[in-house]
Amino acid sequence: MLRSDYSTWRCGRHELSLSRPRIMGILNVTPDSFSDGGENLDAQAAITRGLQMLDEGADIIDVGGESTRPGATPVSVDEEGERVIPVVRALVDAGAIVSVDTRHAQLASVCLRLGASIINDVSGFTDPDMAAAVAKSNCGCVIMCDSEFRGNESRKSVVLESSNPRRRVPEPRQAPQVRRRFTLPEEAPVMRSIMGFLGDQARTLQRSGVSHDRICIDPGPGFNKSTDEDVVIQRAMRKLDSMGYVLMQAVSRKRFVGAATGVAEAADRDAATIGMTIAAIEAGARVFRVHDVANVADAINGYWAVARKDPRQGFVSLGSNVGDRLGYLARACDLINQIPLTCVVAVSHAYETAPAYGIATPVANAVAEIKTELHPLVLMGKLLEVEDQLDRVRSAATAGHGPRTIDCDLVWVEDERHAGPRLTLPHPRLGERDYVLVPMEDLMHDPVRFLSHGGVDVLPPEMRVGHVTSELGVLDWE
Repeated sequence: MLRSDYSTWRCGRHELSLSRPRIMGILNVTPDSFSDGGENLDAQAAITRGLQMLDEGADIIDVGGESTRPGATPVSVDEEGERVIPVVRALVDAGAIVSVDTRHAQLASVCLRLGASIINDVSGFTDPDMAAAVAKSNCGCVIMCDSEFRGNESRKSVVLESSNPRRRVPEPRQAPQVRRRFTLPEEAPVMRSIMGFLGDQARTLQRSGVSHDRICIDPGPGFNKSTDEDVVIQRAMRKLDSMGYVLMQAVSRKRFVGAATGVAEAADRDAATIGMTIAAIEAGARVFRVHDVANVADAINGYWAVARKDPRQGFVSLGSNVGDRLGYLARACDLINQIPLTCVVAVSHAYETAPAYGIATPVANAVAEIKTELHPLVLMGKLLEVEDQLDRVRSAATAGHGPRTIDCDLVWVEDERHAGPRLTLPHPRLGERDYVLVPMEDLMHDPVRFLSHGGVDVLPPEMRVGHVTSELGVLDWE
């Protein structure tokens, strides 16, 4: 089956759209991981780093408490849990899509009860207890292929045996040594082994009750594979994509990345990682497990802007309670229309609304429907620039709810769910705001049904805040 039939990855209560590449930020809560061991061993430091990665562009945070680098010392499930559980709990409470990198079924079960959305198993769910644990939930599952857990038929030696025990089989002649004639091993046996393992384990999960749209496959670069094998696998990513499951690339800072580029230090391999990331996007991968979230996000956003036509519908809530309120609303619409890769499709009428969230005076509100090809975090930055151009004054004392010339809230973007200190989509209070829901009626037939279908809980009118009190007319913004 073609992967395009599975354009979302169902991960617990989240449905992650794969219409554009998604980033899984690596958060190792370990003292000995190969690249960042010890940096986030303290739980609070790990939580802070996880929230930072969300603001940098991570869609998922992958929390691991046991190093899987070559030669690492295994830890008990209790010690792994002490490292991981506080971090998982805090990030789930922040609304993040949390993945747990573990091979222990007991810890996986605990983290799923805490609200983790994905289990990333380096042993590929070869432990029946792990398969049973995820089957009891609705979490996403990352099947990773480690050569330790798969058959290596291509490397097995052939042993000649005689059917007649009395007949002696002559010793084979010593073959003359032949120099290597090819730079890489043959692709077919390598991929047959990798794809065979991943396919077998995916079917095992499905037989246990895990639906197809919950499964993601990862060929496991660096795990008991040679550098040459890893390069062969990355070149054949399109074959893995053809298996029909969500496809992950997890090459970040791996040894083979350094071997291919001559970069010795793991922390210096981020630029090479980005190069391989772009190649994998072209081959169909859509989830990328990386250390350097900020730079990978910038690279993907830049690539995606010129490689794909990807306009998305969005809605921006506008409010003003200072000076020429309608003038500020109109000017804001004009400036939003000038944002690169973005246009204003339509603007609602302006409405007088009751004060809410500690605001002292009535507010003039409107909603702009937009089309944008920018990443939501990039668009949010541009909307803040619009506020700055219109002399918005922010005060820590009023926590963003004081007087303002203009307020531009990005409340909804098509196929986007995000959590983080800087931006949450859909806006967490969208369903309670009368001053957003009523103006949206000018832009579509039934905004309540539209938003409810998108997973937003919309309150009945009598329970909302910021009620509309009167109509102020059409905004002349063009």
